[in-house]
Amino acid sequence: MSVNRWDAAQVRGGAEELAELLVDTVAGGASVGFLAPLDRAEAAAWWEGRAAAVAAGQLAVWVARGEDGRVAGTVSLAFPDKPNSRHRAELVKLMVHRSGRGRGLGRGLLATAEEAAAAAGITLLHLDTETGSPAEHLYRSADWTRVGDIPDYAASPAGVLRPTALYYKHLGTGA
Repeated sequence: MSVNRWDAAQVRGGAEELAELLVDTVAGGASVGFLAPLDRAEAAAWWEGRAAAVAAGQLAVWVARGEDGRVAGTVSLAFPDKPNSRHRAELVKLMVHRSGRGRGLGRGLLATAEEAAAAAGITLLHLDTETGSPAEHLYRSADWTRVGDIPDYAASPAGVLRPTALYYKHLGTGA
């Protein structure tokens, strides 16, 4: 697997490939902000819309390609725009194609984002994930701290309101 940070042009140009990953992730039941079935054109348009945030430095996107050259996973960091929060970032849209799960790619993407955040001077990461989801095991095993739950936070891909679990992790000298 190769993992690379994509710039705005790559996100825009790779939106169709990223859309395939997003559609697969939603079809697999992961709560990443979309309802099933997710239309591929809608998914591609969503990714194309992220390119502006990447160009503005508000979002960093890493993409993993499998041995077959296809997009196998992605992870992003969203950076706040307020002066009092520039020490932190939100980990968003960690996705691994169902065909590539169970091989450590999710852990590798998570480590990539954490290392890049620390190198950029970020000392605190935070995220939310569906309570009881397989992602919770990944975050706990990677030393993220669970803060608690918010009930009925977001609809699952099936449209059912589900709670979300909040996590954070200190990085570098701010720990």
